[in-house]
Amino acid sequence: MEATVKRATVYLDEIVHKALKMKALETSRSISDLVNSAVKNALAEDADDLAAFDNRANEPLLSYDEMLKRLREDGRI
Repeated sequence: MEATVKRATVYLDEIVHKALKMKALETSRSISDLVNSAVKNALAEDADDLAAFDNRANEPLLSYDEMLKRLREDGRI
């Protein structure tokens, strides 16, 4: 099943556009395909981060001072 495609106007820095054009040529992919992949990866990373926050929601909070104390005790700083 093919996804519905929507058109959007995106303004890119000149250097970013040039880099995308070069990568598109080198990889035989379209600029749209490259941008779609990058956006999907960024959204997936955000979803992973949100899931990690949810998983740790019930953990006790540490103050900055307590965290420094623990790092010193562990020899990390």
